[in-house]
Amino acid sequence: MITGERMAAVDENAAALGVPRKQLMESSGHAVAREVRAIADPGARVVVVAGRGNNGGDAFVAARFLDEYDVTTLLLGRAELIGTEIARENWDALERADYDTREVTDSSGVALPEADVVVDAMLGTGISGELREPAATAAAAINEADATVVAVDVPSGFDADAGDRADNGVEADRVVTFHDAKPGLEAIDAEVTVADIGIPAAAERFVGPGDVRLARPDGREGRPYIIGGGPYTGAPALAAQAALRGGAELSFVAVPDSVAGEIQGYSEDLIVQAYDSDVLTPDVADGLLETAERYDNVVVIGPGIGTADETLEAVRQFLGSYTGRAVVDADALEVVPELETDATLVCTPNRGELARMGGPDTDDLAAAADEIESFAAELGHVVLAKGATDVVTDGERTRISRSGTVGMKVGGTGDTLAGLVAALLESAEPLDAAAAAAHVNGLAGERLAEEDEHGFLASDMLRELPAALWGGSDE
Repeated sequence: MITGERMAAVDENAAALGVPRKQLMESSGHAVAREVRAIADPGARVVVVAGRGNNGGDAFVAARFLDEYDVTTLLLGRAELIGTEIARENWDALERADYDTREVTDSSGVALPEADVVVDAMLGTGISGELREPAATAAAAINEADATVVAVDVPSGFDADAGDRADNGVEADRVVTFHDAKPGLEAIDAEVTVADIGIPAAAERFVGPGDVRLARPDGREGRPYIIGGGPYTGAPALAAQAALRGGAELSFVAVPDSVAGEIQGYSEDLIVQAYDSDVLTPDVADGLLETAERYDNVVVIGPGIGTADETLEAVRQFLGSYTGRAVVDADALEVVPELETDATLVCTPNRGELARMGGPDTDDLAAAADEIESFAAELGHVVLAKGATDVVTDGERTRISRSGTVGMKVGGTGDTLAGLVAALLESAEPLDAAAAAAHVNGLAGERLAEEDEHGFLASDMLRELPAALWGGSDE
């Protein structure tokens, strides 16, 4: 089962792997044509009703595979307004090859010819709500036609993410959906065929540019709350700055008074909130909890926090009562396996920390991906296991990030990752945020390695994160 939103990301990942959308469109159109041939004899009258997106492009391809039929293709809208280059190319191919094509520019021009089969390719995944004109009039004509209706991917008016149907949507007899079933299709009164269009399994398994696009914020939002420091000062500062580079509006750092000045000195962009203690203790945990809950912050807890018994007890106390979203990193990870909490946690252990938490003890995280998935299922939280290859799993779904470089072994790159996860967690689902952050963090390292393979620092990565997230996610 795959949502329309996730399907778009997988398409993008497939293109990055070398399987372009144009090739997938050709396979999709061929699958639709196969369905038509299965229900109608050669010579039958087929009417294609297509929109201006890639859903329509799939149908334009299908028309080319139906030369033994009497086919008319109706485009809802003007050809010059077709939304994607590949859909336009396939429309142009029909016109140049002298297929029967017609443009329908308004609802008054919707006149559906008599047909044995109608192919509904007006609206695909990612569209929700009631149909607007001229699609509404076209849908009514399709529903009234004495013909078998074949929908491309989903019936027009069907929300492939929520499984909802528009009241004025198309009532399909058959649906040819691509790659995997879409939520809610099993509940409609239609025969559904899932067509394999050649998307490699790696497009879902390996994190790619589609995952980044899915998780990145549209603009600045969120105010992550980094709880760390005590023995160490660089880690919370790096995490907080990475959150800002990942799109956060503000970045708060809660640290002991003894190190607050030093951490503020790393960057004037940080808002440092000191508490009266040398390390994190249970006495201050309730106050931090109240602040995080009141402002609905995404929390990062653990960078530079140390392993003092009272500190770990404070972490237990905080996370045990917290109900929001948190990235748990470094020494704070120790408390998670025995923790009972209503919080949504993303745990970011390196290989050693993963083993100490009770996960697999391995140098090859990718080879142990199934074991890490089982561990995450038992833990009940998302796990982002950091290594040469990162494994990200929620216990049911697993993604692998292959970006990065050997130069990222330098200390602090895990802290930039924790801050970046927090920034993306503001608007993305936990698994999506963690997967995209792992990939972007690795891309930032790769960008630095182009000039200095081994000598760059974690602080250098901060300047590369925005380009990797917004401008360089297709590298």
